[in-house]
Amino acid sequence: MSHIQDYGPAAPHGPDMDGTHDPIHTMNENERQIFDYLIKPDDSYNEEGVYWADLSIPKRIAFVTHSDGKEARRELGSIWQMFKRDPLEPFRYYVRNMVIPGAGLGLEGYVLFSIGNVKPLFASTFASCWGTKPKNPICNKTWIQAVDYLEICGIIVGQILVGILGDWLGRRWGLIQDATIMFIGLLMLTASWGVTQNGWVICYVWSLFFYGIGVGGEYPMTATSGMENAVGSGKISTKEDRLHRGRKVTSAFLMQGWGQFFNQVILILLLLIFHHGSGNPPYSEVATQWTYRISFAIPAVGTLWLVYFRTFKMRSAGKQLKAAKRKSKVTGYDVESLKLTFTYFGPRIIATAGGWFCNDVFFYGNKLFQSEFIGAITHESKSVMPGWLYNLINVGVSLVGYYLASFLIDNKLYGRKNMQQLGFLMDFIFFVVPGFNYHYYTKVNLVGFQAMYFLSSFFNQFGPNAVTFLVAAEVYPTPIRATAHGFSAAAGKMGALLAAILYNYISVIERFHVVPWFGLGGMLLTLFFLPDTTGLDLKEQERRWQYIRAGRESDYHGIAVHPKHLSLWERLRGVGKHYNPELDYQQKIEEMRADWESVQARKVEEKAGHWDDAYDDHDDSVWSSDVSTYFEKTSRSPMIAGREKYGNGGDGGEKTI
Repeated sequence: MSHIQDYGPAAPHGPDMDGTHDPIHTMNENERQIFDYLIKPDDSYNEEGVYWADLSIPKRIAFVTHSDGKEARRELGSIWQMFKRDPLEPFRYYVRNMVIPGAGLGLEGYVLFSIGNVKPLFASTFASCWGTKPKNPICNKTWIQAVDYLEICGIIVGQILVGILGDWLGRRWGLIQDATIMFIGLLMLTASWGVTQNGWVICYVWSLFFYGIGVGGEYPMTATSGMENAVGSGKISTKEDRLHRGRKVTSAFLMQGWGQFFNQVILILLLLIFHHGSGNPPYSEVATQWTYRISFAIPAVGTLWLVYFRTFKMRSAGKQLKAAKRKSKVTGYDVESLKLTFTYFGPRIIATAGGWFCNDVFFYGNKLFQSEFIGAITHESKSVMPGWLYNLINVGVSLVGYYLASFLIDNKLYGRKNMQQLGFLMDFIFFVVPGFNYHYYTKVNLVGFQAMYFLSSFFNQFGPNAVTFLVAAEVYPTPIRATAHGFSAAAGKMGALLAAILYNYISVIERFHVVPWFGLGGMLLTLFFLPDTTGLDLKEQERRWQYIRAGRESDYHGIAVHPKHLSLWERLRGVGKHYNPELDYQQKIEEMRADWESVQARKVEEKAGHWDDAYDDHDDSVWSSDVSTYFEKTSRSPMIAGREKYGNGGDGGEKTI
């Protein structure tokens, strides 16, 4: 923890015995401007150096509007310049920065959506096995129901297991093993069969469980690696992190929606191809087998490419985790950080895990909405096509929600917490209204029922579904980020499992009476326990974590404990009482000094022929001549030679003194 150590005598202005010295009194104007540029970036601080969250409401609105407008113009200008160079360059940029990072989620979204889509096709074709009420059943009903249960169980195992392994062995290892497991699982699903239809079902179910392990691991690995790639492992944060971190992660997450969209399109096309251009029953066993097996073989090709890409093109994944472990002198799993996380961030776990649990009950509840809506509007048609077509429309509506969430999730005036609360509230309303007047909306006002169905999908994506995925990684420190995300995601799947089991024992109307209250519960959990990390420099959260790790939580005075970035529960506990911008500014300069001195010591080691890899995470590119000169003339370390002449970084004659 060299960068947060106590510093002894502070030459040239004497020892700071009582902590009252001003360490910046020797700065000239040029040096001060450089430090302001590094410490107070203009996208987070106004011209007077006031943090955006400290501004009055009118000034805050004006500042955020101006800052976001300036950034939007810059981005549009960049897109236009790319387009002028090559009309396809903006598309390639999107694929490189949004599609490829979310490819794993897109592929798993495709497959998991397919599981639900092919079930009605199986039920129609193999009625004596997959049918809801077969006259002469030939398959065990428990195994048919296990299609839903074991899939979810596999995902839960993957989320917890790979979350821990991702923090233990590294992000890159987790990403590679996820893709490998999903590829093998897809081969198993494509080739699954048995001597009897019941044997086929058993093989199919266990293939789903195995595939689900890879899917589960994809959640913490994609979220953490996407976020850490946006932040980087250097000392100085970037504008990309501060302004677009949420967009970068949710843009990867929304590939799940595109996976669902393409799955539905491909299933419709395959059924038309193999069923002689018709989507109506009766369906032949041959047409059904070809349709379902090819629909699984297609993502297997994409997943094999993903294994290659992550193995050979993502060698730097996990660099930030490596740097964090080096600071803490940890080589394996950071058990101490896990203990401290439960001690200091326990309520955040309630928010992320509890919020995800409530959301997945709703997410599964939307399927209930879907089945009742489609049944009412198609008059219980026996064809799978009407259901598939309405699924396609619903996915389109969901994609609109995904993209809108991606565009607004970093807006400081709206952001993560407001988005999640509003999404939960709107879903509560759209379920409770038809729930207490069910017959009216399913028999008389079908248009209103249809509108609430689509709006519930929209606000689920433009709300808790997108936000839970992001904040479950964002509000925790790097050493246990994947573990916390995996645990939160597993809690979410427990909500889906609860819904899957519960719906077998209560009537349709009772389901509509039960589901809405999870939306209200999710909104309250968000209100009390979730901090709002919108606009928070993630480097600051890591900086605060280093103080906590060193047992000096009260010595941290930065924006990570600003009331704006704390939950209501944390504010009531007084976590933000140590926030002090002036003290924090001084601390940052002293921490930068320690890093600068480490760089100088490294150079001395290099010249002496003693190289230590522990210095690799220090980036000396941030030290301008003015910053270096300031640190030289105020150096407190006897190891650093001073200079007799102090210019503005010039190479004039110098000699040690």
